[in-house]
Amino acid sequence: MRRWLLAVLLLAAFVGTWQWVASLGSVDDLTLASPSEVWTAFGDDGDLLLDNAWITLLEVLLGLAISIAAGVAFALAMHLNRTLRDAAYPLLVGSQAIPVVVLAPIFVLAFDYGIGPKLAIVALICFFPITVNVLDGLRSVEDDHLKLMRSLGASRLRTLRSVELPAALPSFFSGLKVASTVSVIGAVFGEWAGAEEGLGRLVLLGNNQLQTPRVYAGVVLLTLIAVALFALATLLERLSCPWNRTERPT
Repeated sequence: MRRWLLAVLLLAAFVGTWQWVASLGSVDDLTLASPSEVWTAFGDDGDLLLDNAWITLLEVLLGLAISIAAGVAFALAMHLNRTLRDAAYPLLVGSQAIPVVVLAPIFVLAFDYGIGPKLAIVALICFFPITVNVLDGLRSVEDDHLKLMRSLGASRLRTLRSVELPAALPSFFSGLKVASTVSVIGAVFGEWAGAEEGLGRLVLLGNNQLQTPRVYAGVVLLTLIAVALFALATLLERLSCPWNRTERPT
């Protein structure tokens, strides 16, 4: 309760400071919209914002699903095959040096202006944290546990299913929490590169049309989506990994 109270107080202080700065005469309304103006934009353009938010949320969820399936599968393959791991891991790390801003237009050319480029960009951004965290989790199993399974005559598949995969669950959710927040960034980049709908597209149009309150309202919605996805990943982690909870003194 104390943690939540401190978070609410910090948020209130941030909004209050934002309102004060926006009300200064030296601040241009086209540069910074006040919280009250953003609230008014939610009332005036609520349906438009929500319709586009659902589209962006769909892109994020589908892209996340693709990255989870591909990332877990690739991490398992690298874990089971050392040759593949030694060859692919440096390439996996190097792929993160490629700016998404550069790749987004290429994906649009490859997949046209539909939902395909957005899913590809979201999946690409989320693929790395999920793959690396799952692989680290699989490799973090204690040697004593593996020796025990071998002494019991367990097969490689049984050891993977009974020991290594459960041990990798906390690491998987750590990667998922990172991926869930950056997935929104990927969706926005995809919509900026080429889209007819979505919050990223709406924010870009609002900026070009000098509709600053609508721009800030869109950014607030994008932030809420990222926070909600992070909270959902945290909840799933608590339900799936009850043994991983740590007790802290209050």
